[in-house]
Amino acid sequence: MHKEQKQELVSKLTDAFAGMQALVVCDYKGLRVQHLEKLRNAARPQGISVQVIKNTLASLALKGANLEPLELKETNVFIWGADQIALSKLVMDFAKEHKERFIVKMGLFEKQVVDTNHIEAVSKLPSREELIGMLLSVWSAPARYFVTGLDNLRKAKEQE
Repeated sequence: MHKEQKQELVSKLTDAFAGMQALVVCDYKGLRVQHLEKLRNAARPQGISVQVIKNTLASLALKGANLEPLELKETNVFIWGADQIALSKLVMDFAKEHKERFIVKMGLFEKQVVDTNHIEAVSKLPSREELIGMLLSVWSAPARYFVTGLDNLRKAKEQE
């Protein structure tokens, strides 16, 4: 890769990192390309980006985006997106499938460094769609109970 290409990549990554809400750094040593492609294919519809980036370029992009520096060592794959819960679920599910070859190292959630325990805890939360469904269920419950009560009253009047 030439110097100009590296600068262009760092510039693109800086813009991407500045606009993301969550980033997870994972070690993928020994993982086959087909498995990494499976991760990319699962991430794409959710608006999550997956990229293998050299540590020095990633560090420059993080610094350019005014994010906390991470201790980057060995081989890393960077996964980032706007939805922390979806990102955490994707990463932790993939890590369970490929235990020995795909290891979650650390992350940045809302520009704060987090460890694997935090990422795992977030992955167990309900998704945005599930939370909206729960909220709608709670909001519609009074109307549902009112209609049920009216129907029971109607049935009672008919029986008399």
